[in-house]
Amino acid sequence: MQIRMPMLSRGRYGARLADTAHDRQAAQQLRTLAFRTDSPDWDHFDTCCAHILVHDLASDALVCCFRMLMLEGGAELARSYSAQFYDLEALEGFEGRMVEMGRFCIHPDWHDPDILRIAWGAMTAFVDENRVEMLFGCSSFAGTETAQYLDAFAMLKARHLAPKRWLPRVKAPDVFRYAARLRRKPDTKKAMLRMPPLLRTYLIMGGWVSDHAVVDRQMNTLHVFTGLEIGAIPDSRKRLLRAVIG
Repeated sequence: MQIRMPMLSRGRYGARLADTAHDRQAAQQLRTLAFRTDSPDWDHFDTCCAHILVHDLASDALVCCFRMLMLEGGAELARSYSAQFYDLEALEGFEGRMVEMGRFCIHPDWHDPDILRIAWGAMTAFVDENRVEMLFGCSSFAGTETAQYLDAFAMLKARHLAPKRWLPRVKAPDVFRYAARLRRKPDTKKAMLRMPPLLRTYLIMGGWVSDHAVVDRQMNTLHVFTGLEIGAIPDSRKRLLRAVIG
């Protein structure tokens, strides 16, 4: 399968597909820095994914990266990173092309919101070029303690749970079953302050999440399975995303 994505530039940033071993090593180095891992951040998924790089055009500094794993449909979900942590049997009947987005990170010294905008623009271009019908992945909260995120999880329960036909089941040994355990009404302001920026954008687009979070002590994160059906994105949001592409 040939993966395609046009080069994209907007303002001071440009996004492109990695096309050399050096590009992939640069992405791994940025991930190691951003995730603060003790050893270089790489795994066998790196060899079968497309890697998208966002550079500052003036300095050529790598400021953001993520990887995309293309699947022809739900029958291939066992190949995904997420399948290690979630029982995705309910999604195996999805017939459209799917892409798993993973290892998303922004350089810790760069805080420009335009970086996230062009990253989503690059994802949009990738989805359009490759006729993708569902985007999915694991959306991570920093750390493994749930107390600081209870309002965020309460909001996920109240507004953003996956449709029953797609709902992932528990597979990982250590999970926080927030949908079953939480009875609180979310404080919207606190919830949005604690919501990871990438997940917040998924939700604005109409994304949905699993009813439990996986406690990943190796990566020092809590993460929820997140899905976004491309056909369900509101037209107004699609126009905003494609405006970045130009």
